[in-house]
Amino acid sequence: MANPAEQHSKPNHSFFSNLMFNIVIPTLILTKASGDDMLGPTLGVICALAFPLAFGAWDLRGAGKVNVFSILGVVSVLLTGGISLLKLPPEYIAIKEALIPGLIGIGVLLTLNSKYSLIRLIILNEEILDVARLKQLVAERNQEDAFNSHLSVANKIVAASFFLSSALNYGLARYIVTSPAGTPEYNEQLGTMTALSYPVIVLPSMIVLGIAIWYLFKQIKEVTGQGLEDFMYK
Repeated sequence: MANPAEQHSKPNHSFFSNLMFNIVIPTLILTKASGDDMLGPTLGVICALAFPLAFGAWDLRGAGKVNVFSILGVVSVLLTGGISLLKLPPEYIAIKEALIPGLIGIGVLLTLNSKYSLIRLIILNEEILDVARLKQLVAERNQEDAFNSHLSVANKIVAASFFLSSALNYGLARYIVTSPAGTPEYNEQLGTMTALSYPVIVLPSMIVLGIAIWYLFKQIKEVTGQGLEDFMYK
């Protein structure tokens, strides 16, 4: 991303679009149109996964740069398709569901103290905040060590949100997806899992992520004497 002015000119996919292409349409196809009298199990899986795959590819193309999360989303869809079409045991779906957020959580920990840490990329983003002024105030108050320590804690909380998502993903998949791949029952269970992913997995993970952001906002005010809104571009 370049600067605050350019940010508004880039595609801004709404929550509704994400929900429709990644959850609603695939769920309807898997649960309502994958019977032997309609699309059938194999074609049903292909059609259902085509929507999030196309949306992810469109998002990657429109972003103008490589987006790690979009790439992981596309990889996740391809893995689901591969497991389904190869008719692997349903346990592989649970492993795949846990793998992606687990890898992100590990990545967050590995980049903890680097300029690529997730909190720095999301919150301390020069397109959103006057980061130079923020760092200047931190330095003037001799709070660099305290500030970096707070960043580290916030990143660990973010990592915890992904590990929570990984565990919930695995548990949900193991509980719901029990039928062999290539059957209408498998497709229906896959659709049910997709539909439940938001309330069961995303919401708890977002709460933990929100705690991390709240914590960082609070600590920024403590080390600089100013609220985060004072550093935001008008």
